Amino acid sequence: MAADDYDAAVALAEFQAARAGVRGLIESGITSVPPLFLVPSTISPSPPPLESEIIFTIPSVDLALPHSSSLPLIRAAARSCGFFHVTNHGVDTATVDGAVSAVRAFHELPLTVRSAFYTPASVGSVTYSTIPIQPGKNSAGPLLPWRDTLQVRFGPPAPDLAHLPPACRDALLKYQLLMTALGKKMAGLLSEALGVGAGRLERAMQVEGLLMACHYYPPCPEPARVVGGLEHTDPSLFTVLAQDGVGGLQVRLRDGRWADVPPEPGALLVNIGDVLKVVSNDEYESVEHRVVIKSCEDARVSIALFFNPAKRQESDLFGPLPELLTAGKQQRYRAFTLTEFMSSRREHGHGTKSIDQFRIAHE
Repeated sequence: MAADDYDAAVALAEFQAARAGVRGLIESGITSVPPLFLVPSTISPSPPPLESEIIFTIPSVDLALPHSSSLPLIRAAARSCGFFHVTNHGVDTATVDGAVSAVRAFHELPLTVRSAFYTPASVGSVTYSTIPIQPGKNSAGPLLPWRDTLQVRFGPPAPDLAHLPPACRDALLKYQLLMTALGKKMAGLLSEALGVGAGRLERAMQVEGLLMACHYYPPCPEPARVVGGLEHTDPSLFTVLAQDGVGGLQVRLRDGRWADVPPEPGALLVNIGDVLKVVSNDEYESVEHRVVIKSCEDARVSIALFFNPAKRQESDLFGPLPELLTAGKQQRYRAFTLTEFMSSRREHGHGTKSIDQFRIAHE
C-alpha cells in the first residue's frame, strides 16, 4: 500500500480484529515493523551508541537488615533516584519465578488458544491486548507499543477468575497474595523512612495492591524503530516489579540521559510513583522510565504490581502530609482527588506534567 493510501485507523482496527497481538506478528514471520508501531521522529526509543553503554547502579536494600540499617538506605534511594532493589523480601524465589514463567507461557500459547482472551477494550477485571499508549493532548495520536499485556484487577469487586487464563491462574493468584503482604511492609518502611511513622501512609490511604500488569515484549526485527514502553512516571504510590533477565528497562538521569537498569537475580524492583511524590511533598522522587527492545531473538517478561490508595471517593483528598510542612518547608502541591489526578494523566500524558498541574507556585 502506498504511503498516501495508508489509513492508521483502518490498520489499527485490522490489527485488533486479528486478536493476535504483537506476538502474532512475530509468528507470521514479519521482517520489518508495521507502520502502526513506528515511533515518530520526535521520540527516540533507543539511545545513541555511546549512551547505551551507560549502566545505572540501582541501590539495593536487604530487608533482613535491622530497621536502623535499612531505613537510611530506603530514604536515600527514594529521595535520589526513586528506584531500588529489595532482597530477602519474603516472597520465595519459586513463587516469583513461577509467576514470570506462567506469564510467558500464557503469551506463548498457540494463537487459537490465547486469542480467545483478547479484549482490546479495557473493560472487566481481566484483559489481554496490545494497549495503545496515549502520550498526551499535544501528540499526533496513540502509539502502539511493541508489547502485549495481560492485565488483572484483583478488586474491588473480586475478579471473575473464570476469565483468568488457566495457564497462569494459580501462579498469579499466589504471587499477588504474597506480594500484597510485601506491599504492606514496603508502605510501612517508606512511611517510616519519611519520618512520619510506620503506619501513617496506611492510615491516610489504605494501601492496596490490586492492579497487576503482566507485560510480554516479543523480539523485534527492527528494535531501534519501536518502543516497548514510552517514557513515563507511574501513577501509583509505588510499584513492585518482577522481571526476567532479558533487560530493557531504562531510567532518565538528572542530566537527561537514559541509562540501562540491569535486572538483579533474586531481587524485586521498587519505584516511587507520582502520588507518593506528592504526599511526601517532593521528599521522594518519581522518576521517568521506559522500556526499549533489546533483542531480535529473546522476549522480555515483567510483572508490575501497582500499590494505590484504596480511599478513592470524591471526599478523599491527597496532598502533602501536614507533618512534613514544618517551618521553612512550603507546601508544594494542592490537594486533589484521584479522579482529578487520573484526568490530568489522560490530558497531559504519563509524565511529570500530570502532577505539575497541582503544583503550587511560590514567589
